[in-house]
Amino acid sequence: MQVAHPARLRSWLRGAFLRPSPSEAVTIATDEIAELPHRLAAHFGIAAGAGWQAWLSALFFVPPAQRAAHASNFRPARFAVHTTFRSLDLLIRLVLTLFGQLIAFTQRATDFLSARLPDLDFLQLERRLDRLASSDLLALPAVRWATLALALAMFAIVCTTPFSLQAQLVFLLAMWLAALIVRRVMGNMSKLILIALSLMASARYAWWRLTSTLDLETGWETFFAALLLLAEAYTWIILLFGYIQTAWPLKRPVTRLAGERSDYPTVDVYIPTYNEPLSVVRPTVLAARSMDWPADKLRIHLLDDGRRDAFRAFAAEAGIGYLTRPDNRHAKAGNLNHALAVTSGEYVAIFDCDHLPTSSFLHECMGWFQRDSQCAMLQTPHHFFSPDPFERNLSTFRRVPNEGALFYGLIQDTNDLWNATYFCGSCAIIKRKPLEQIGGIAVETVTEDAHTALKLHRLGYTTAYINTPLAAGLATESLSSHIGQRIRWARGMAQIFRIDNPFLGKGLSFFQRICYGNAMLHFFYGIPRLIFLTAPLAYLFFELHVINAAAGMIALYVLPHIVMSNLANAHIQGQYRHSFWAEVYETVLAWYIALPTTIAMFKPSAGSFNVTSKGGLIEKTYFDWHISRPYLLLIVLNFAGLAAGLLRLFYFNSHEAGTVLLNMVWTLYNFLMLGVAVGVATETRQVRSAHRVASRLPAALHLPDSTTVPCFTQDYSMNGLGLEISDQHALALGMEVQVSLWNGLREHRFPARVVVRNTGTVGLQFAPLDVQAQADLVQCTFARPEAWRGWKDDQDVDRPMQGLHEIFTLGVAGYRKLLHMLADGWTRRKAGMRARFARKASR
Repeated sequence: MQVAHPARLRSWLRGAFLRPSPSEAVTIATDEIAELPHRLAAHFGIAAGAGWQAWLSALFFVPPAQRAAHASNFRPARFAVHTTFRSLDLLIRLVLTLFGQLIAFTQRATDFLSARLPDLDFLQLERRLDRLASSDLLALPAVRWATLALALAMFAIVCTTPFSLQAQLVFLLAMWLAALIVRRVMGNMSKLILIALSLMASARYAWWRLTSTLDLETGWETFFAALLLLAEAYTWIILLFGYIQTAWPLKRPVTRLAGERSDYPTVDVYIPTYNEPLSVVRPTVLAARSMDWPADKLRIHLLDDGRRDAFRAFAAEAGIGYLTRPDNRHAKAGNLNHALAVTSGEYVAIFDCDHLPTSSFLHECMGWFQRDSQCAMLQTPHHFFSPDPFERNLSTFRRVPNEGALFYGLIQDTNDLWNATYFCGSCAIIKRKPLEQIGGIAVETVTEDAHTALKLHRLGYTTAYINTPLAAGLATESLSSHIGQRIRWARGMAQIFRIDNPFLGKGLSFFQRICYGNAMLHFFYGIPRLIFLTAPLAYLFFELHVINAAAGMIALYVLPHIVMSNLANAHIQGQYRHSFWAEVYETVLAWYIALPTTIAMFKPSAGSFNVTSKGGLIEKTYFDWHISRPYLLLIVLNFAGLAAGLLRLFYFNSHEAGTVLLNMVWTLYNFLMLGVAVGVATETRQVRSAHRVASRLPAALHLPDSTTVPCFTQDYSMNGLGLEISDQHALALGMEVQVSLWNGLREHRFPARVVVRNTGTVGLQFAPLDVQAQADLVQCTFARPEAWRGWKDDQDVDRPMQGLHEIFTLGVAGYRKLLHMLADGWTRRKAGMRARFARKASR
């Protein structure tokens, strides 16, 4: 074939598929065609007359020296998989060895510096940095502006100065060592230093990418390079905004109400519901009824958009209000607005139907409305006592922070510093007058909560956030439900960005715009994440260079950006989000939110409100093939990319081994992330009708012979208890007993029977309880003022390298689950085929 321009893809396509002109036709000697198979057979050591299996083995899998050893047990598919995974294993070991040596070198260098600074008191250094930040000199506007100008000038010089390969390596090691020392210092100043170092490394990388890597040769390379650059630019913006949103949390304390109880304001409690079962709604109603507030000042309303007779009867039995409406227009927002029109409390407390408030909720929240007359809304965290699909399917519950921990633990707290706390739809209190002033709960988008807060802030009202869990609820039960909920959030935030953009319009401060803008831009990660999951395949499949630079230079520019951002984020948010877990969440959700967010930008009215199901059961472990289709497609592509990379590394592109290895390492990282995704898609059993909360509370077991046994709870639910008890007491299965729990100093007894007896523990199932007994049980367990404090004390400490190792382990485990499910499916399919053949034969 004659190709006019070998570097251009269209020249190859033209030569391969279009008929050449007579002047371009090339005559090929037939003897050359006949001789070619013999030449190839001699080159690969294939005997004359060998079958296609020998050719397949020689070309792709088994080296000639090993072919004879495997001749007696030859299975091409088995050897293909074995050889590919063996090659990948060697590659992984090589990468981890090199990375481990780099880590060891850095650790030795850090220890070397630490040994020569034996008298450095990090606590004293922290205090000095904080005093410097609050000094009178820096409080002067002229000094601040001069310091800022000097810092920006130095920052620009460092970021734009070109370095050689060796100088860039020294820069990487110097910044790494500086970060490892600074991160030992606690306090906000050390956070700011790490943020500055991270932004410096990222800005150097961004400048280098924009000025030195875009000189590409072909149209296809330019196209893919532009996609990658846009995805990277998105991450740079999110990184900068994220630092602003997490650098300095306010940590607002609880303020108690002053004055007599008779002067307390009136509060309406709204509990909206649509299709949730009564078993989920009942505990929330009983917990709300037990809140410590004057009875004549508290009115509880069950807002039932399902219009169910059983709920009406329960509301009457529980002594609360029951509200319905003729239609379900505007979903939850419309339900709340209807209740707002027929009630009259000065304040409105809103709880999702599965969020149980503690008895102290109102007492700990209402004080800030008294202290700040402009405060229109106060939000508390959404805490979940059941595992979400990530926590349950990956076995990380209460060990690794969940997906929402970063938002409720840190981001909202820092938003509070800038008066940008969002309303999150539940576990919040809103003042009626400002809410009516903006026309009630926003109905223009499917995320009515955040849009409502934005409208309040545009009118100049303040909001508050108390970072103490004062209510708890159920997490999503399955990955499909979880994805559906996130799709709604993503669509809603994109709708707000389109129709009420926080960067436009009046009423918001600069930092309020940043906080709201980042919250909305965050949900546009779908397309960038998909680009990152497939970008290295452009080279591995088609040899397209999307970054025009040597592999060594790419690594030495991108590594400071990645390493410094990970070290900074681990220091700032490690308590709330472990390293590399953001990529896990984005990998699982990216495919599903990419299209809704894109559509919402062009057609904001598209889409509808979908209710997140709660309280379901998963009777047996299964693999969600429907949800996993995009993961499986990406796995196949990345696996094929790794296989192509091996061929390029050893045969086709051995002259640029560094570029091949760099793209293979990137692909391998994506491959591991996708392994974690399929691990999440393997739904594990959840057969309890009521979730149990692990908690050690004082209890007493009353036996039929009037013996009272002091003990402690191991866990509790609305259906039963687990107790820690000595083995000296004879407890038979089915024995009817009574168990005492305490609400403060008040003792409450509950009838139960023994259903489980193990060494040192006993499981009890409650007898049927009336409404008052259920309310007493809720007060002794879920609604205790301190019920959810200290919940995160047992979580693992974030260490970036340990986090990377955990992702590696979970990725491998995900593929094991996938292979196990494939094997089970194949076994069942073969059994079904045999059964059908047997039935046909019997006829």
